[in-house]
Amino acid sequence: MGQLQIDTISVVNRSPYLVLYPRVGSFETVWLEQLLAQGKIFEAWSHEACFLPIEDYRFAAARFAEDKPWRKRYRAFLEEHQEKGLELMELIRTNGPVRSADFERNQPRSGGWWSERKHEKLILEALFADGRVMIVRRENFQRVYGLREMVLPEWEDDHVSTMDEADDVMVAKSIQALGVTTNRWIADYYRMPVARAAAALNRLLERGSVLESAIDGLGRAFVHEANVGLVRKAVRGQLEPQRTVLLSPFDPIVWHRLRASELFGFDYRIECYTPAEKRVYGYFTLPILHRGELVGRLDPKAHRASGVFEVKALHLEPGFSPDARFVSELAQTLTEFAAWHGTPKVRVTRTNPVGLRDELEAASG
Repeated sequence: MGQLQIDTISVVNRSPYLVLYPRVGSFETVWLEQLLAQGKIFEAWSHEACFLPIEDYRFAAARFAEDKPWRKRYRAFLEEHQEKGLELMELIRTNGPVRSADFERNQPRSGGWWSERKHEKLILEALFADGRVMIVRRENFQRVYGLREMVLPEWEDDHVSTMDEADDVMVAKSIQALGVTTNRWIADYYRMPVARAAAALNRLLERGSVLESAIDGLGRAFVHEANVGLVRKAVRGQLEPQRTVLLSPFDPIVWHRLRASELFGFDYRIECYTPAEKRVYGYFTLPILHRGELVGRLDPKAHRASGVFEVKALHLEPGFSPDARFVSELAQTLTEFAAWHGTPKVRVTRTNPVGLRDELEAASG
């Protein structure tokens, strides 16, 4: 993947854990926080807020100077509150890492986004966006801010890559992660400006580390040299998808709506930001990936007190006909997924098609 998106929404579990689960199976969620505390991964603004491998820090650092509006806003805020920022950094240097919760609100609410957050929180976030502080660990998934030297004691400013080097790495990683991609999908992966992504793509093509191909019905496409063997096997029909899994809404398979629509024919968005009366599928639906196809979505709820994992609603895609193998595999997936959440009893409330409900419950035991 290259990066793991962080999101604070937690329905059945926090999104980073949901992204990892279908890839690694049942795991202790504390492992992710341990990797962060050990300095093997770090947090940065990338696709959105993301965990990235520490080896990529020099490339992420090149983006601190990007001319994006939100970065400019943070830089302007730091300039306006430069003295306070230096005081806060000295406080961390003297007393150790801090959380935003360590500071009491002393600014009156006056309306607007900025006034809804504590002054110190804004400075910490601005220093984080600027690269002068890093997230040293998380406590109950809340950020703990420390100076960069606490995480990367050997870091020097001349270690940062050039923007072109960073762009080349990000585009190469995007193409490798996507498997095969049109040029329309590349820039979104690391949320790069389209022009910069196109320039990096041309450089990679010239070097031969990215090769040109095509996707039936979509035209010109690109493959990373590391994936050429897999592509050839796929073309020869030697790759057969075997798994049925549930995806997070923030999984890179579906986070780019255009790609999900063009490649899988799957129109997807999370509806937690949609008024309840306008939701079609549910608050936080999980896409169902079945043997290489996105075939549906389900709206889950983990009732931990009663040990019940509820599928509030399950919708299959038009044109997909569930067979016995699909029902069996999805039932097993639900059973294992529910057990991982500590809610071993699966209850299916509503499905479309209607008859799928009884089949799933019977197969789930």
